[in-house]
Amino acid sequence: MMWRIWSVFSFFILCFILIIGRLFYWQIIEGNKLKAEGAAQYTMKLELPAERGSILTADNSPLVMNKSAFLVYAEPKNITNTPTFLRTVSQILTIPEATLSAMISEPNRVWVPIAHKVNMDKTILLQQASMSGIGFAKEPKRYYPEASMAANLLGFVGLDQNGSDKGYFGLEGFYNRELQGKSGSITIEKDVSGTPILIGDSVRVEPENGSSFHLWLDRTIQNIVETKLKQGIEKYGAKEGSVVVMDPKTGGILAMASYPSYDPANYKAYDKELYKNPIVASSYEPGSTFKALVLAAAIDAGVIKANTMFDETGPVQVGEYAIKTWNDQYHGQITMKQVLEHSSNVGMVFAEKKLGEEKFIKFIKDVGFGTLTNIDLEDEASPELRTDRDWKEIDLATASFGQGIAVTPLQMVRATGAIANDGWMMEPHMVRSIMHADGKTTEIQPKKVRQLFSKATAGVVTEMMIAAVDNGEAKWAKPKGYRIAGKTGTAQIPVAGHYDNTKTIASFVGFAPADNPRFVMLVTLREPSSSQWGSETAAPLFFNIAKDIFLYLGIPAQ
Repeated sequence: MMWRIWSVFSFFILCFILIIGRLFYWQIIEGNKLKAEGAAQYTMKLELPAERGSILTADNSPLVMNKSAFLVYAEPKNITNTPTFLRTVSQILTIPEATLSAMISEPNRVWVPIAHKVNMDKTILLQQASMSGIGFAKEPKRYYPEASMAANLLGFVGLDQNGSDKGYFGLEGFYNRELQGKSGSITIEKDVSGTPILIGDSVRVEPENGSSFHLWLDRTIQNIVETKLKQGIEKYGAKEGSVVVMDPKTGGILAMASYPSYDPANYKAYDKELYKNPIVASSYEPGSTFKALVLAAAIDAGVIKANTMFDETGPVQVGEYAIKTWNDQYHGQITMKQVLEHSSNVGMVFAEKKLGEEKFIKFIKDVGFGTLTNIDLEDEASPELRTDRDWKEIDLATASFGQGIAVTPLQMVRATGAIANDGWMMEPHMVRSIMHADGKTTEIQPKKVRQLFSKATAGVVTEMMIAAVDNGEAKWAKPKGYRIAGKTGTAQIPVAGHYDNTKTIASFVGFAPADNPRFVMLVTLREPSSSQWGSETAAPLFFNIAKDIFLYLGIPAQ
């Protein structure tokens, strides 16, 4: 008898546990989901998009802003003439009728988005058609007043996997969260048929618009750079090219351009390879432009002076390799200043050996090669350096004149900027200040990374670079009356494990006016066909741009 009582008792206990467990599952584990499903039966929620922030140049000229566009939506239950509706909307918005029909035929749909960011002209045509069951809601759309200017540093706005606006590449990608703001919503009651109840309760959450950004970028200098770069590429028959201009005292980017480029308003029409900014995302071997930095490191370490003598009598043997000068000419007894003027590879091997392996490798790291510059652009990358134990004697020798080591153009211009800034290397930045939606402004302060050289060393190397311009192969192109510190570079392009003598990257890096630098600039041209030498292509382009910048900034010739 007792076992029957215990069996019944156990059965009730088991049922009680199952009921408690089920209630726990419904109320705790699935509670929020069920609550949302229940609310969806009597409410509908519509998103109120936030307005994306603008991007402005240093003089308040907009590079990116918003213009009015519209979300076109359908209210299927209010459509009185379906064939006319489908035909008209299909013709104006170029959406197949079958697609539209499927969209408005879904059961229990009282509101169906048809197309986002429709321009004003098409919206007016739809309104003039006077169709029932169609509606419009304002929706901001990205607008570029300067067309494709600064496309590579701006990036573009596309759609994410949920169909929402998202910034990609450049500033749009890096500052996406701050630019996009926070969407709002409106929740309204609906009846059993899904129709909104006009006298029902509604909850409205206003959107928070995105922040706007003021750049260091100077609109006039950017225009000069883009115009001259395109002309230079055509003149010298280069496959592509880039120019970056930075204020060496603040790290602010005054101009940044690459060609070929793309139109951010119509980015889908261009090859995806053009989206990345080669100034921060692509690498190259700097060639002889690196020589000034290596000499600065050796002078700062006290192992050479500008007037230290070197006997340039012929090639230098490094293991099984013979290092020659670029033109196979030798000048006998020359100073380190003349090593830079003549761009002597063998003289650079002498300076590197004086500096020593440990100090040379440390310097390459200190100058920022192998690490990100931390510029506020989404697509920055950095080529990796060899590990300390992987540097061979020949690697150190070739690195002293900029071969066998890869950098980004931005890394190179930042490093050279340290010579122009009393030895201090600055962190490069695009944004100068952020204007928040609440009216407050955040200033982005210039940031010193480290002091690469002493002020005295920077001054000595500046004079050496001035002499390299005045006495070097590119002296014919220099604007008269200006003291410009600079260095040409011609680096062979590695192909399939070896260097191709016919393919080079020509470059020129420098700053001016040398006594009080207002800008440091790097020009690179890939595979120029008119001449492979930087002194005959990149240097003239540098001086051509500098001449217009001097005029714009009101810097007179002396």
